[in-house]
Amino acid sequence: MRTAEIQLGKNGLTENFIQTLKGYFLAHDSVRISVLKSAREEKSQMKRYSDELLEKLGNNYTSKSIGFKIIIRKWRKAKR
Repeated sequence: MRTAEIQLGKNGLTENFIQTLKGYFLAHDSVRISVLKSAREEKSQMKRYSDELLEKLGNNYTSKSIGFKIIIRKWRKAKR
């Protein structure tokens, strides 16, 4: 499995960030997103970022939050 890493900064989830993330999935199976201090105020914000990313990416993706990192994996078939 090939994994890429990207950082989420103070601008948050912009359209440009989503497009960059989709580009990473052309060559990688999963992407590890590090949420920087400037992008978060509290740990509960990680769940909101994760849910919003899955909503914008679609049904073929799943996410897992570990600390201040979000790991998103792309599947061939849509998950329910």
